[in-house]
Amino acid sequence: MPPSLHAALDGAARAAGMSLNEYCVRRLASAGTADGDAATLLSRASSVAGDSLRAVLLLGSWVRGEATEASDVDALIVVDRSVDLDRALYRLWDAEPIAWQGRPVDAHFVHVPKEETFSGLWAEAAIDGQVLFDRDGSVSNHLRRVRRAIAEGRILRRVSLGQPYWTQAT
Repeated sequence: MPPSLHAALDGAARAAGMSLNEYCVRRLASAGTADGDAATLLSRASSVAGDSLRAVLLLGSWVRGEATEASDVDALIVVDRSVDLDRALYRLWDAEPIAWQGRPVDAHFVHVPKEETFSGLWAEAAIDGQVLFDRDGSVSNHLRRVRRAIAEGRILRRVSLGQPYWTQAT
C-alpha cells in the first residue's frame, strides 16, 4: 500500500474512532466491494493524486447495472483544489491502466465540490454513486446535500432527445 494511501486511511480511521483495520473493512464492505478491485483502484488513485486524494467513487452504467459488453467502469477521483485538473494528471493515470472485474477503469478527476455546488455530475453521483473512499467525509456530506436538493425539487432530472440531464429548478 502506498504510504500516502495508508496515511489517508489511518487519519480517517482515527477521526472515526476505529482501528485502521476495522475502518478499511467497514469502508470496503459498505461499498459492496470487499475484493481486490477496490484496493487496486484506491491504490492507483493514491499513487496518482498522492496526499491530495480526497475521495474515490464509482458511477455510471456499471454501478446502475446497465453496463453493456463495451462499457467501462467510471471512477470519480476527487482531489484537493490545489491540484490542476489538466492532461498531465490524466497521462499519469493512463500510464498504468487498471481494470474492475475485467472492465477498464475510466478515471474522471474533479475537485472537492463547494458546499452549495450542484451539478449533473454530482447529482448522478448522489443518486447512483458508490463511495469507496472519503478521507474526511466531506464528499459524502456533499452527496447528502445534493440528494436533499433533489428531494426538495431544487435539482431536476430532465430528458431531451432521449438523453437525461440534470438542471437546477428555476
